[in-house]
Amino acid sequence: MVHHLLSGQNINLSFYHERERLSTFFCTLNPLERFHMERERMAGREPESALKRFSPPELQIVNDAVTLSEELVSNFYKMSASQWRRLRYDVKTLADLADDEIVEGPFAQVIRYEAKRKNTALGSGVYDFYKICLQDHAILRVMKAASDLMLLPFTLYIVTHELIHIVRFCRFLQNFDASPEEKMNEELRVHERTHEILRVVQIPGIDAVLRFYREWCRHCEPVDALR
Repeated sequence: MVHHLLSGQNINLSFYHERERLSTFFCTLNPLERFHMERERMAGREPESALKRFSPPELQIVNDAVTLSEELVSNFYKMSASQWRRLRYDVKTLADLADDEIVEGPFAQVIRYEAKRKNTALGSGVYDFYKICLQDHAILRVMKAASDLMLLPFTLYIVTHELIHIVRFCRFLQNFDASPEEKMNEELRVHERTHEILRVVQIPGIDAVLRFYREWCRHCEPVDALR
């Protein structure tokens, strides 16, 4: 696959015009995380890990999670390599995000850009480009609070979830311009697909991640029954 955190398509978004933004709902904070943030704010200071970034070893783990996510999602939707390459997206971490792509709370968000390659005529060659913006600080903070969460399976879930969104947008299975109610329903559907994909993946720590997200999955099997 071709979309990696440390390489990517290297599309210069300064040449593109942002059209619309979607902040994902799947990454709603758990009660422990919300309590931690509120306590820090009441104390008159920013959360200690507000802008903490992945270390180089952590970036490599996240990059491995992205590669595995691409393989799992493309296989699930039975997409050939050429079909997958037609998806226009990239995955970036905090170090490569613009100020308005950084949010407090969510673990990631998808932003849709209206993109056009340089040196093309005005109004021609325009296409949708999706940017998955991983929020290092939020991921690292919740991992500190929940000791059973491991970086590889946790980011595998997050990126798999977002890639499913993008496939569904690109296949017109879901309208990007949905109402808040429909966006929430779509989140539930995508969490179910994410569980369906990951429940058979044999990597350490995946059970803890599936339990972490269990409340979002209405029709998923209990995690303890998956093994």
